[in-house]
Amino acid sequence: MIVKHLNDMIGTKDDVDTKTWNARRMLLKKDGMGFSLHDTLIKAGTETLIWYRHHVEAVYCIEGEGEIEVVGGRTYPIRPGTLYALDGHEKHLLRADSQLRMVCVFNPPLTGAEVHDEEGVYPLAADN
Repeated sequence: MIVKHLNDMIGTKDDVDTKTWNARRMLLKKDGMGFSLHDTLIKAGTETLIWYRHHVEAVYCIEGEGEIEVVGGRTYPIRPGTLYALDGHEKHLLRADSQLRMVCVFNPPLTGAEVHDEEGVYPLAADN
């Protein structure tokens, strides 16, 4: 059994803070669940280009408002209760009107060492 609390993650190596988002990486590949789970804050007034070329991701919004724009496609509003799943590796722009708090699940699971490259991609990491 795995039991963790968000307060115990804050300020550790699993609390990754960038200019536009802050991901608290609750479950990672090392936990052996077959997916990773993240409590993520998207900072108000930001726009982030993201492309999970090697991962699928499901995102559930629990706080805030914004939108996701599929590059070359539609734009969808995000508010509490919205779920979106990037099941086709869609390149997208994530915009936060107010701070968004999202629960994110990745498959394959992230190792915790990933950072977005210049295209917004998390490289597929080797086993850690």
